[in-house]
Amino acid sequence: MGLCGIAGFTHRNRVVDVSLIRDITSSLVHRGPDQQGTFQSADVSLGAVRLKIIDLEGGDQPLFSDDRNTVAVFNGEIYNHVELRRELESLGHHFHTHCDTEVALHAFLEWDVRCFSHFRGMFALAFWTETERRLVLGRDRLGIKPLYLHRRGSDVYFGSELKALFGHPEIPRTLDLTGLHYYLALNYVPCPFTLVEGIEKLPPGHLLEWRDGDAQIEPYWQLRFRPRARQIAEAAEELDALLRSAVREHLVSDVPLGVWSSGGLDSSTVLHYAAEASASPLKTFSVSFNGRSFDETPYFRQIAEIYGTDHHEFDLNPDVELAGAIEEFAQFSDEPSADAGALPVWFLSRMSRKHVTVALSGDGGDELFGGYLTYRADHWARTLQIVPEFVRRCALASISKLWPVSDDKISLEYKVKRMLEGSLLAPDEAHFFWNGSCSPSQIRELCPQLRGPNLQALYQQIPSATGIGYVNRYLLTDHHYYLPDDILYKVDRMSMAHSLEVRPPLLDHRIVEFAASLPEEMKIRGSRQKVLLKELMKDKLPATILNRKKTGFDVPAHDWFRGVLRPLLLDTVTPDAVRAAGVFNYSGIESLIRGHAERRVNVGYQLWGLLTLFLWMKKWGIEAGAPSIPIPVATPTAVLTK
Repeated sequence: MGLCGIAGFTHRNRVVDVSLIRDITSSLVHRGPDQQGTFQSADVSLGAVRLKIIDLEGGDQPLFSDDRNTVAVFNGEIYNHVELRRELESLGHHFHTHCDTEVALHAFLEWDVRCFSHFRGMFALAFWTETERRLVLGRDRLGIKPLYLHRRGSDVYFGSELKALFGHPEIPRTLDLTGLHYYLALNYVPCPFTLVEGIEKLPPGHLLEWRDGDAQIEPYWQLRFRPRARQIAEAAEELDALLRSAVREHLVSDVPLGVWSSGGLDSSTVLHYAAEASASPLKTFSVSFNGRSFDETPYFRQIAEIYGTDHHEFDLNPDVELAGAIEEFAQFSDEPSADAGALPVWFLSRMSRKHVTVALSGDGGDELFGGYLTYRADHWARTLQIVPEFVRRCALASISKLWPVSDDKISLEYKVKRMLEGSLLAPDEAHFFWNGSCSPSQIRELCPQLRGPNLQALYQQIPSATGIGYVNRYLLTDHHYYLPDDILYKVDRMSMAHSLEVRPPLLDHRIVEFAASLPEEMKIRGSRQKVLLKELMKDKLPATILNRKKTGFDVPAHDWFRGVLRPLLLDTVTPDAVRAAGVFNYSGIESLIRGHAERRVNVGYQLWGLLTLFLWMKKWGIEAGAPSIPIPVATPTAVLTK
């Protein structure tokens, strides 16, 4: 089918003008510029936009069953649609197109909600059955594709993006304070929460069934870690077969396709298997930060040369129109991305779309095989807690005063300070803190009376998160929250803003379930990480790629907020804007900005989160939620100058 956008709402016993669903659908046109369509009956309105990837001539949406009693709108790709089609044909089904949307529709007609378990792919879709007055929504297992919900009375509203829900006049735009607390603490808003009161996300691997006014949400798939002993050679052989199959399926496309390359292990692994399966040289795309500690140029140029790709790269530097691009985020982000890594993804997507319509990424490899430094930090912090707390607090205070801040990414100074600060938290909270933004003390300074939930409560929402070892516990946690609500969220928004489909082969659920069956020592062993993946790729990739340090996809935010982005920050996070938001203390924000400018602290990533939040609130007219305790807005002692 292709990456699309879907939207809809029920309107039980109410007459609704068809122009409403048409306008809502048009708000998603960037997700699918090739075709738009709507359907409306007495009880439901549905809309879809389509980016054509497979079966360019057929598969326009909405798509109807032969008796026109059931209609589907679909966003995503079902990679096993050919084999499902054969199976359904053997059961008596007849097809009119070659697209996967029609396969999904017939699968629903045959297996009802059990159809979701038959699909391999990324998707958010809706089925409406007229005679039953029944709506079924489903989201893929890993949450690659988004789906927002609002339930009001006996009706349900849904859309691929928040702006589709904002298009309905009945939906309020009030800042959700629970979502805000998570946003400040984690850099993202964990499912099912959002930053808007009354709007939630359908969790990955879940379906919603609405029948004549009654709505129920239930899982159809849950990731469970069941490690079992095995030989590493046997495990490597099994992983090799899974990767080869998944990448081959992800390469199927009727439009130009390329690979995103950072020169890291995950993207290089995807490129290796893609090059192996492709009959012609692949196109590769990368972002560089020339002359900085963030730069990965030597690595992705080396891997491009090895595989003979048609390579393209974009240098992201302060001379690029950064402020203009960031302001566009407010239009396409829906929820602001506090992860500054969204910026290079924006430019990478824009560059890629000039050459291809589909790009493969290496997303998911760190969560599968234990690649993040945070997993080692979890171990170090536990060890550090042997030292008395008052000693760690004194050490943190002394180092913060005496050790100058560094603009380098993941510098020694940053790691030591972050480690000491994290060691003062409970281990479960520390794991969220490593990838998070504001510390508990910073949140109190910014929003003095904001009362948010304990982060420990998030673990209670994860099935089987106990008794599996702390490495697997935190891998499962990141699968549940960080991967869909940060990594995949920013890739979806930034790529779809440019009508680009991004496919993550490593998140084929068969690979995910395989990784969940591995013992911890095949992921992390001492200081070694991604043990099994490196074992598999040791004869396929050069040592420079296998052994390079983990850097991640980020920007020099600390430096930029002392220079090129400072005017935009001060023009956006003004005393008036802070006062209008109602929940922030300007003196706390002022202190944060001033401390950063004077190089007393490095809080560039916290400032990124505040900047994008205030841009988003202004763009969409988000009003402050009513806190349980009135929150005074401090009068600034001095307005910051640019």
